[in-house]
Amino acid sequence: MTTAAAQDLSFREMRWRDIGPTRAGRARALAGVASQPNTFYAGFDNGGLWRSTDFGANWVPLFDDQSTGSIGAIAVAPSNPSVIYVGTGAGIIRPDLAIGDGMYKSTDAGRTWQHLGLRDSQMIAAIAVDPGNADRLFVAVLGHPYGPNPERGVFRSTDGGRTFEKVLFKDDYTSANEVLLDSSNPNVLYATLWSQQQSFVEGQGFGNAGMGIFKSADGGTTWTQLGEGLPAVLQANVAIAPSNPNILYATIAPGQGPIGFYKSTDGGAHWFQPIRSPGAPSGLAQDMRPLARLGGGDLPTMTVDPKDPLVVYTASTVMWRTLDGGLTWSAVRGAPGGDDYQRIWINPNDTQIIFAVSDQGAVVSANRGRSWSNWYNQNTAAMYHVTTDNAFPYRVCSGQQDSGSACVQSRSDDGRITFHDWHPVNIQEYGMAAPDPANPDLVFGSQRTNVSRYDRRTGQTALVGPDMSGTLPGGGAMNRNVRTMPLHFSPVDGRTMYYASNVVWKSIDHGHSWSRISPDLTRAMWELPANAGKYASTVKPGPMGSITALSPSPRSPAILWAGTDDGNIQMTRDGGIVWTNVTPSSIKPWTRIFNIEAGHFDPLVAYAAANTLRLDEIKPHFYRTRDGGKAWTEINTGIAADAVANTIREDPRQPGLLFAGTDTQVWVSFDDGDHWQSLRHNLPAISVRDLQIKDDAKCRCADLIAGTHGRGFWILDNVTPLRQVAAAKAALAKNEPYLFKPGPAVRVRFGVNEPTPWPPELPAGESAPPGALIDYYLAKDASGPVQLEILDASGKVVRTYSSTEPI
Repeated sequence: MTTAAAQDLSFREMRWRDIGPTRAGRARALAGVASQPNTFYAGFDNGGLWRSTDFGANWVPLFDDQSTGSIGAIAVAPSNPSVIYVGTGAGIIRPDLAIGDGMYKSTDAGRTWQHLGLRDSQMIAAIAVDPGNADRLFVAVLGHPYGPNPERGVFRSTDGGRTFEKVLFKDDYTSANEVLLDSSNPNVLYATLWSQQQSFVEGQGFGNAGMGIFKSADGGTTWTQLGEGLPAVLQANVAIAPSNPNILYATIAPGQGPIGFYKSTDGGAHWFQPIRSPGAPSGLAQDMRPLARLGGGDLPTMTVDPKDPLVVYTASTVMWRTLDGGLTWSAVRGAPGGDDYQRIWINPNDTQIIFAVSDQGAVVSANRGRSWSNWYNQNTAAMYHVTTDNAFPYRVCSGQQDSGSACVQSRSDDGRITFHDWHPVNIQEYGMAAPDPANPDLVFGSQRTNVSRYDRRTGQTALVGPDMSGTLPGGGAMNRNVRTMPLHFSPVDGRTMYYASNVVWKSIDHGHSWSRISPDLTRAMWELPANAGKYASTVKPGPMGSITALSPSPRSPAILWAGTDDGNIQMTRDGGIVWTNVTPSSIKPWTRIFNIEAGHFDPLVAYAAANTLRLDEIKPHFYRTRDGGKAWTEINTGIAADAVANTIREDPRQPGLLFAGTDTQVWVSFDDGDHWQSLRHNLPAISVRDLQIKDDAKCRCADLIAGTHGRGFWILDNVTPLRQVAAAKAALAKNEPYLFKPGPAVRVRFGVNEPTPWPPELPAGESAPPGALIDYYLAKDASGPVQLEILDASGKVVRTYSSTEPI
């Protein structure tokens, strides 16, 4: 039962529940506590800040009530472990990043937080705190990932973050991606600068060599670039040997050639490679395995054993270790497949304790890497979409960044959603799942250049996508793609399947054959976005876009909407014979159309979420048309001015009821988008990439499902009260209580398989509450206990509940 005061129609008593999967996502930031060897902090790109106090056996989130869940850097003050600094914004440049809003501080080990500043930094990569003074710190700021801005470089604070002073800065295009303090002399600092900017075209970027490693010997007031022995540096990471701070190590991405591993024994004045690169006039070939990365700024980071300057770890595709200063290397963890490690911390008081974060989550070793905790206990999965099948209970599916895919049951008869209730379905990590409406055991998935089919009963997988090797009439490719490509079944016939590259493909036989039903729907020419800035001359305009959104109409099998990542919206009313460009005039080139929602009640109605993050524009852009795209209205009133639009959905039962997802929360509108209010409630501040409403006779439900890029799947059970707002307001206006018409009820018999009880210390998702959900509003605050009576058809009371008794 839920209730709320009459003056508040926010429905704040409605709760989201986390169903998992409990398989972690990418973490870039970490911090250990030397004096508390069992305590560790991990910061996830979109999943918030987490802490373990038992060597990684269990993790709890600490940052869920803040305004962002994108974490790039963490530092615990060595002189006072209750003081924690957090830098927000993903600390690494990747296509799926989410920005943050500056620096935070806790003085009570994470129980409460204060925002400090650097709000326009968007991405913070590193924090270094003076080991003897918790109020003195340095911050490496990446800045805006998609455009120039002045709030980047290295900043210093001497008053615990109340004020920050920029102490190392080159220009509005140059980021700081590392800052380190010499623990034996905190006036000696090292920092790295990196000239980089992500392109508005996915997977591309701008940058130039000439940056590198900088040193300060006066507490950050003046800096000198270190370069003797180094190539022209595009990007660098550096590490100090705590037991001998004259020894430094660096990984260098040069302007040309392979990544190199370098060493200095004189505080950075001179550098050399422990083993020379291939092709050098003398010496052996350098072992490149510890330096392997996937690109996008994912340069290997290093950590030196605090007690032995010759022992170095690299966080790379695999975690590597050298015992001889880089001459020879051996794999510690992740071989042969690779886990994509990001950073490593070693306890200076006990070097057997190693803490690492990776694209798979956070792990701890207490025996120098011989065994590790696991990352299946951090609900930080980065999902790209949400789709559901027609099983009972229904399953929620998506590709998961770095981990393939997952389909998770929406409820369980064991009381908790455990590992038994979810499984992968052979979809590429950023792909979209499309379960067959007629057979939930068949799951199709969008690969980057193909379509997969997975049979849950047999485990068989196959690629069944269209042949995109040819050219379009008149020339031009038809296989341009990005990481996540749309794939949908028609909601009208449940048989026709649509897939897209830069053209739309159609299959009516489960992928055995395909036909192309559109020309290239992207922009042939376009105006160069302003955020290209000084790199504008390096861009060659021309067709480069891909289709990123498809929406078959639930009202007409002939109507299909398509949106592109270069800012087009097109629609067909005749099944693809003729397409009409209906792009709103206010949409700029290279605005990414994240999703389109075809209207459930009127075939000429549609809604669109237009994302301008890659234009370096942080504003919400949601659109509505009621005439087939002839005219569009932007519908953002009530949504935070700095929100980024990801998804918009129309309730299939109640006209005018809309839901929207942004990079921090969920929103609801009761008047077709004219006004919005928050529906975040207990949802962490995370990137909501997709929403779905599951409501059909078979599921016996009316659920809103969120696919988050950092905290897995969440379900808001029974949204039927949201469909009855008008009636509730009318009753409350008369000073009368209002009982919402309940949604369908499900009786669950727990433990029918007589399973071994699920251990409470093991992670699990939250299952749906059994029975009926009863919601009501009171016209005024109750002066005493509230009693709810349930009557049968004859008016006889069959059950009574009281607010004084637990249910």
